[in-house]
Amino acid sequence: MFEAPAPATVDRMLAAQAHAADQFGLRATGRRVWGYQGRTVSSAAGPHWLRVVCAEAGTEGGTLWDGPSASRTLPPSVPRPDLFRIRDWTTDTYAYRAELYAFAPDPIVSPRPILDEDPGLPETWWKEMTAALDVLADVPPPTGREAVREEYLRRVIPQFTGHQADAAITWSTAHGDLDYGNVTRGPCTPCSSPPRPLASAPSSPPSWTGPRPAPDC
Repeated sequence: MFEAPAPATVDRMLAAQAHAADQFGLRATGRRVWGYQGRTVSSAAGPHWLRVVCAEAGTEGGTLWDGPSASRTLPPSVPRPDLFRIRDWTTDTYAYRAELYAFAPDPIVSPRPILDEDPGLPETWWKEMTAALDVLADVPPPTGREAVREEYLRRVIPQFTGHQADAAITWSTAHGDLDYGNVTRGPCTPCSSPPRPLASAPSSPPSWTGPRPAPDC
């Protein structure tokens, strides 16, 4: 999670969030979760979770924009919150996308990406996480989505480990923002398939007990 952006950005994004909630017949409530430089804002909205992402008009698209919608094609056995609806609109200067999710009930493992102490998770949690990541790794890599570039890996692996990366790097599909602030403590619950109707959504923030699409990317 990030600090709230500049006041003008806060006002603009909250107005966009209110507009999105109104389009879905809901009202945004509770604590707002901000993304980097205010590019996203998320909060509860009725029994759901509402995320709004923005970009300068004409620059929308790419990893930040299309990640959640692309996740709909993953196998149901990869646990993640149901994404029920998407609504796009554009002003003279900004493009917006609103995403309405199921609201997962379990708390996140840690408020920080890196653990300072043993989180006390049961062995079943680790087994379910491993199983989910194995399923994800078997998904054919999506075209045009690259979370980590080879040039970056070859620079940072020696920097942090003192060893060079292998000459040939084996690639597989993975979660692009997997850390302990983006996973929950509860048991892995597969995404329903097809998506459930709005009225049947549970109540809590979008979260994977395996990796989740972070509401604040």
